[in-house]
Amino acid sequence: MRKAFICPTKYVQGQDELLNLGYFIKVFGDSALLIAHKDDIERVKDKLDSTAKKFGVTFVESNFKGECSREEVARLQELAKNNKCACTIGLGGGKAIDTAKCVAQGDNLIIVPTIAATDAPTSHSAVLYTPDGAFDDYAYFKQSPSVVLVDTTVIAKAPTRFLVSGMGDALSTYFEARATASSYSNVNAGLPCGYREGLCGEAKGTNTALALAKLCYETLINDGVKAKVSSDCNLVTPALENIIETNILLSGLGFESGGLAAAHAIHDGLTILEGTHKYFHGEKVAFGTIAQLVLENAPKEEIEEVLEFCLQVGLPVCLEDIGVETITEEELKEVAEKACIKEESIYSMPFPINVDEVAAAIITADSIGKNYKNR
Repeated sequence: MRKAFICPTKYVQGQDELLNLGYFIKVFGDSALLIAHKDDIERVKDKLDSTAKKFGVTFVESNFKGECSREEVARLQELAKNNKCACTIGLGGGKAIDTAKCVAQGDNLIIVPTIAATDAPTSHSAVLYTPDGAFDDYAYFKQSPSVVLVDTTVIAKAPTRFLVSGMGDALSTYFEARATASSYSNVNAGLPCGYREGLCGEAKGTNTALALAKLCYETLINDGVKAKVSSDCNLVTPALENIIETNILLSGLGFESGGLAAAHAIHDGLTILEGTHKYFHGEKVAFGTIAQLVLENAPKEEIEEVLEFCLQVGLPVCLEDIGVETITEEELKEVAEKACIKEESIYSMPFPINVDEVAAAIITADSIGKNYKNR
């Protein structure tokens, strides 16, 4: 059996760690292309100026346009070439991070997340969009980022909703990895650069990935509520440090090397409903996780533990919590059909899947969540 595990070369997390960014740039050279939204640069400008001076490095600002599109990637690659940049930095949220991955093509890449809202920073994949924001394609690279540098002081000062959304994304990690392991399905870690050209991309998850995914869930249960309070106070505590690591590292390694299953597929289906558009990825994944547990007929105690956690930290437990006040049978079928397209991760579940069963799981999860919330 072929197995695969993928991870960043180096992960560093700590208070004011951004002050050490220049040290990691120096590993590659004296200049770096900085891909970041102007607001994110402004948030950390003092630290960027300090690290540049201390280590004698130069940031080439990119005037990032905010969308990870082929056109923007080509423009930034030309900018990096013309300025002889030794490495690429993706600083900020998901779009800047994914753009940096595409520009770097797997080489000399430093990721500096300023929020802990998703597990994207550690992965070797990115999502491409058209210039007007429509989905284009997925991209996979030969390796994960060279360095993931996490400044917990910066993340502590970000709105708490981002941290909670990251917990929603991380919440699915163990349950999806568990399902993938049970079904012996392939994981993203097996996808090399050139996958679409026919190179071998099939690989199962490792025991290491499943163990990390389990630790991801356990840490959420133990420290999630305490971390939310810390974030509300904009303070770094051991609990917040643990949840930042959980949202970014444990969830990132868990999803890419452990696998995705129904929770993310149901999230993808829910995105066709206009009411969900103002909600974050992790918020919708949290509800998708509950729906997956219903779909697999998980023990009542396990479902209630997940529901209790969601309510304590402020994650959705029913459709109205993600902007869906009502849903018609036609809309429900469309959601379930999108969740069940042939490319979706829902087929990593360890049993046959059909549209009617997915639709039933969504409505049942909605009812269970409402009843638990109103008990």
